[in-house]
Amino acid sequence: MASPSQQLPPGWTAEWDPASQRYLFIQASTGRSQWEVPTPAPAQSIDHAPSVSPPPSTTHHGRRRQYAAGQTQVYYGAGDALGDQYGGLSVPQQQQPTATAQLFTPGLAAEGGFAGQQQVPQASYYAPQQEPQYINSPGFGQEPTYHPPNAPIHHLTDQFGQMGMGQKPLHLTTTNLLTSPPDPRELVRPPPEIRLPANACITTSPYANADPSYQRCTINAIPTTSSMLNKSKIPLGLVITPYRTLKEGEPPVPVVTDTVIARCRRCRTYINPYVQFIDNGNRWRCCMCSMSNEVPQLFDWDQIRNQPGDRWARDELNHSVVEFVAPTEYMVRPPQPAVYVILIDVSHTAVQSGMVATATRTILENLDRIPNEDQRTKVAIIAYDTSLYFFSMPPGTTESTMLVVSDVDDVFLPKPTDLLVNLTEARQSLELLLGRINDMFQDNHTVGSAMGPALQAGFKLMAPIGGKIMVLSSSLANIGAGSLKNREDLKILGTSKESGLLQAASPFYKTFAIECSRAQVSVDMFLFSAAYQDVASLACLPHYTSGQTYFYPAFNAARSEDAIKFAHEFGEVLAMPIMLEAVMRVRASKGLRMASFHGNFFVRSTDLLAMPAVPTDQSYAIEIQIEDTLTQPFVVMQTAVLHTTCHGERRIRVITLALPTTSSLTEVFASADQVAIATLLANKAVERSLTHKLEDARDAVHQRLVEILSSYKSSMTSAGAGANAQLAISENLRMLPVLVLGLLKNVGIRQSAQIPPDLRAYAQALLTTLPSQTLIPYIHPTFFSLHNMQPEAGTVGEQGVILPTPLPLTSERLERHGLYLIEDGQTIFLWIGRDAVPQLVMDVFNLPNYEVLRGGKTTLPVLDNDFSQRVNAIIQKTREMRRGVYYPHLYVVKEDGEPPLRLWALSCLIQDRADVLPSYQQFIGQLKDKVNGANNY
Repeated sequence: MASPSQQLPPGWTAEWDPASQRYLFIQASTGRSQWEVPTPAPAQSIDHAPSVSPPPSTTHHGRRRQYAAGQTQVYYGAGDALGDQYGGLSVPQQQQPTATAQLFTPGLAAEGGFAGQQQVPQASYYAPQQEPQYINSPGFGQEPTYHPPNAPIHHLTDQFGQMGMGQKPLHLTTTNLLTSPPDPRELVRPPPEIRLPANACITTSPYANADPSYQRCTINAIPTTSSMLNKSKIPLGLVITPYRTLKEGEPPVPVVTDTVIARCRRCRTYINPYVQFIDNGNRWRCCMCSMSNEVPQLFDWDQIRNQPGDRWARDELNHSVVEFVAPTEYMVRPPQPAVYVILIDVSHTAVQSGMVATATRTILENLDRIPNEDQRTKVAIIAYDTSLYFFSMPPGTTESTMLVVSDVDDVFLPKPTDLLVNLTEARQSLELLLGRINDMFQDNHTVGSAMGPALQAGFKLMAPIGGKIMVLSSSLANIGAGSLKNREDLKILGTSKESGLLQAASPFYKTFAIECSRAQVSVDMFLFSAAYQDVASLACLPHYTSGQTYFYPAFNAARSEDAIKFAHEFGEVLAMPIMLEAVMRVRASKGLRMASFHGNFFVRSTDLLAMPAVPTDQSYAIEIQIEDTLTQPFVVMQTAVLHTTCHGERRIRVITLALPTTSSLTEVFASADQVAIATLLANKAVERSLTHKLEDARDAVHQRLVEILSSYKSSMTSAGAGANAQLAISENLRMLPVLVLGLLKNVGIRQSAQIPPDLRAYAQALLTTLPSQTLIPYIHPTFFSLHNMQPEAGTVGEQGVILPTPLPLTSERLERHGLYLIEDGQTIFLWIGRDAVPQLVMDVFNLPNYEVLRGGKTTLPVLDNDFSQRVNAIIQKTREMRRGVYYPHLYVVKEDGEPPLRLWALSCLIQDRADVLPSYQQFIGQLKDKVNGANNY
């Protein structure tokens, strides 16, 4: 390993400074010294200058189709200024430079227009202040496409680092919530910039700090003391999605295959871009505990070419997210094969609803997609009603034999072999069996569900190996172990006793789930009942085994929409690459402690999370405490997940996030991430609703928002403790009140006596598992106007289908002649006004007028006209743009249609008053009164 001096430009030397524990760089000719690593002159040559490319074309169509009230034909009009400027390519443009323009940091493009960045004219959208500029505003919740800087910009990083410009404090801009209505486009902006000290990172890689889609913190500048954190009232926590799906064009997670894993001897941190090399590169200093460690002998050896390697090219020193192939010492046993045991309810209800036929056809169609690269994947199918039905598939045959076990009180396996079969070897018999199951039970009149015994049977079958149980159930489990009773009581809905309905009714489910966790068995629930099914009890199984709950109330495969939604989601779950036998631990720099954990897992010891099979796109939230004063200029948080891939390889995924520390309350507020805060508050609210009452959960969330606003007012504004006419918050938190209002109005914790317990329990399962990018639209839906959308909307741009500009969530934006789309990631509503012109109805629905249009669940026809194709493209985009398996239903909602459907759609417009819940203006008024009246909350 070369010493720093040998790698420096001519005329520079490096001296180790023991006081600051880093190198000081000295220029011999001038005697000038600096902490920043000097860059060789060629790095600034013309060869490395950022290339200048012409901005993308912004040519608009000369005319666009609009549908106006009182007119029976289409007319063409010029686009309004707002639509022309903000109609977009579904990727947010960085903000325009201001007096405090932020500089380039690894992982985020510089604000202020590097070459090739398109400049968009300003437009007043809603409030008379400077607006964020977007080329193509995505729907909020749609993840901004991550564009790592290209190679020339790396040199700009070096130059900025040398100028010491990376340490400028974040600029704090105060906004008055009373005069600054929510702008949904704010939610697609990246989180506040992470401004690390110069040379915090040993490389200039743009991937050196965690992308927020993997790991994000509620505060991007950590206060140095717990008293300062308490003063700000902002909760400190991490939101982690360790296995997110990769979209087209996104770089895969790099894999270190040489099994050379450098870890700190004391705190067991994995080597990462924020360590320091000392002792001529022979040792490295841990960035968490400052322990000095030896560099492994083979760290600088290229095992593939069998020659010395370039240390600085190693992925773990350049990437915040990296995966190591684990050596044998990381294994308790050899990597196990992927195992899928599918339990199918074949009772009368299940067969008649078409669930059995849809499920078996979906499995059959997806056999090739089930992870099976190593040809070791095993599969078993168990059917159940009041009895259990096993299917024996001996190798070498194409026939299967059904074995019936009717004694469900003492579950046993009727045969020791051939029930759990190799997917490749038993492929033919499996295909024939799946084609026959529905016919076998077509005339089944048995009513009842021995789901608990079926779970026990599936567990016995796979316990020696582990894997995934998928339960498909169409009725209340009422026979044998885990039997449940209908405890839905309309009289206690909306009362303090309602939270009891959200807790498991039987201890069986938690006890069984913990047994599953020990045996590395994960459970997914697919629930279909039209009647009460006790989702709260059943969701215990996925909760403690890192699975997921999917809910299809009143499923009926005769409606093609129901069949398509279930088949899509079930197929995606079957095809999902899962991580088996996983344990997760989050480490942090000295002085920080992981205090509490939220999500689907079992806490095996104080900080070890057991996850038998980790699905992709599942999120976890962890609260952090500051135990000691932080003395380092930055802290590091590292998530490590040891797992077996579904292809039989033991790996460790490591995600590293470095954040600066600050003793300035101004920086704490300026760096707060409103999306991460809302995600953490959602998790905390659900937990509190189960341990206390729903009302307590709502109060706690509301109280936390009041405290943040009160702290900001007293610490950051001249008003101090006195009453005044403003409600101030920092610009980067201006959407937090509307996100909190959306959370308070979400089905999971909303105050209402009309929400069935099953729907509420399912909503709570979503609130605690969805990653931020999917959770935010779930609590703050997307609202588009389609009848007068800008001409680009619905056409294909550089980043796929262009979406319209999102509107504020208020019915004030609804026009009687209009067509609107409202969606929350789980459901899409197409709202049509009663005065919609016949041409609009014809162009979209192929019907002569509004009167003959029927509301309800539907599939939109794709017609031979431009407008129909654009609307369909937008609906398709909203179904595909977020990570996850969900396929939202589409409902047509007529303005004067069925009241329940209208109210459901309007409940998404969270800025309106609804029932006992305030409008956004009323909510802001209440907050102002509380902040002014009780500033020392």
